[in-house]
Amino acid sequence: MKQNLMQRSLNSQECRTNRSASESSPLPLREMDGTVATINRWLSRTIGRALAVFIVVACLSDCSGETDNDSGAASPGGGSEKLTICLLPKIKGIAYFTSCAEGAQAAADELGNVELIYDGPTDGDPKKQAEMIEQWTVDGVDVICVAPNAPDVVANAMREAQDLGVIVLTWDADGVENARSFFVNQATAQSIGQGMVDAMVKDLGGPDVEGDVVIVSADATSANQNAWIDVMKPALEKTKLNLVTIKYPGENASAALADAQDVIKKYPNLKGIFGISSVSFPGAAEAVEQMGKSGEILVTGLSTPNEMKRFVENGTVKSVILWNTIDLGYLTILAAESLAKGELKPGDTTFQAGRLGEKPIEGDNILLGDILVFTAENIDEYDF
Repeated sequence: MKQNLMQRSLNSQECRTNRSASESSPLPLREMDGTVATINRWLSRTIGRALAVFIVVACLSDCSGETDNDSGAASPGGGSEKLTICLLPKIKGIAYFTSCAEGAQAAADELGNVELIYDGPTDGDPKKQAEMIEQWTVDGVDVICVAPNAPDVVANAMREAQDLGVIVLTWDADGVENARSFFVNQATAQSIGQGMVDAMVKDLGGPDVEGDVVIVSADATSANQNAWIDVMKPALEKTKLNLVTIKYPGENASAALADAQDVIKKYPNLKGIFGISSVSFPGAAEAVEQMGKSGEILVTGLSTPNEMKRFVENGTVKSVILWNTIDLGYLTILAAESLAKGELKPGDTTFQAGRLGEKPIEGDNILLGDILVFTAENIDEYDF
């Protein structure tokens, strides 16, 4: 860890030297919002980071006598030296991400050289995600795995972490360009978006069924939901179903419930609702059930089988689309550890993923696999 921190200090100095004067100089006051609170927050972050680097360098200087004794130790990420890997979900406390964390911990236990930190905002606020990334960067962790709720909001914090030597990758949802190394992708946008449309058409009775459908998404800035919608729109145009609106309740179950209730009242020819987040899907199903429309208006989308089992059993939902979330968390930590050890490199086309076997890499996307469809016939076989 001493060598790791020293290298990060050197990397940080080099990055500051290479940046343009406008980037490295303190922000002019006209670029701030003019309030004392904003200035104080900026100064606090800047001084705090500088102090952290000063303490690290001072400690390394004081401990220089130990360097010879440690010269045979493994480099960061190698051998038995512990790696600190942070797993940041979009929102903490919901079944989807909790099951991902279970898989992540299983990977950490299996590897034996990983200290896993799992934390995230309980309200899905991307600004809080950015603050956590900043704090973990100051703490000197080895890898940060981010599921960005709003990629643009967290991009600067992710880039700063990389500048200071922290490895950053994304999982579940991708970030903006140059803000991460790899993306651990649960499945392609094409397979997810098309899979939901195919399930809805099948559940409603086949390609000749006509009627209105609605999409209840998450935030309007959610990159993965938007990518799926881009696939769903042309897929729906090839059917006799009419997409009448898209709702954006955020990662808020009560708002998803309310939005679904509103569209049920507004569109009398409504045949189906897509809930395309693990929060909006159960919220939409709850609305249909509460309004006595189970079997009349069908709901399909993305969530864990445990979360949706009762709606499948009462006929509100016929198909649940997802992937193995435990495996997603597991794969993410294996990839993070391999990156930290220098084993996973840009240009690789496959990745050996422990019990999951060999996984393909397309560009910089490590692919978990294809979607799973849970129905009344198989949903009891899964427990997550």
